[in-house]
Amino acid sequence: MTIARMIEGRDAGIVSCDVADKVGDAVRILAERRIGALPVFKDGKVAGIFSERDVVYQLAAGGPAMMDRPVGDVMTAPAITVEPSSGVLDALGLMTRRRIRHLPVVEGDVLVGFVSIGDLVKYRIDHIVAEAEAMRNYIQSA
Repeated sequence: MTIARMIEGRDAGIVSCDVADKVGDAVRILAERRIGALPVFKDGKVAGIFSERDVVYQLAAGGPAMMDRPVGDVMTAPAITVEPSSGVLDALGLMTRRRIRHLPVVEGDVLVGFVSIGDLVKYRIDHIVAEAEAMRNYIQSA
């Protein structure tokens, strides 16, 4: 199963921010949307990821003054990305090895999706459940 197949049919736009945006504004987006991370753009390309972890680390290091800093100063960069043709299991393995929870999906320099480890695990579980159901149906019909 590929990432492209997993994200096909998603109709929601990808929420993102720019390296020049203030951390406080990005934090508000995270809170309002109830999401854990944002892809961060610079000159139309993914430059990094801004996540809840970045907020916690920067608050610990610099206190509340960090809220006025540009996102580009505190984001995790460079962004680790996957292509749409990447397998779901490969993406899960990458996330586990790199200890990350979000992956921008890029084709060339264009962001075509943004997936979380929760998205990948849910997709994998749904696939396993469907396979088990098909196996049960096959066995019962034999």
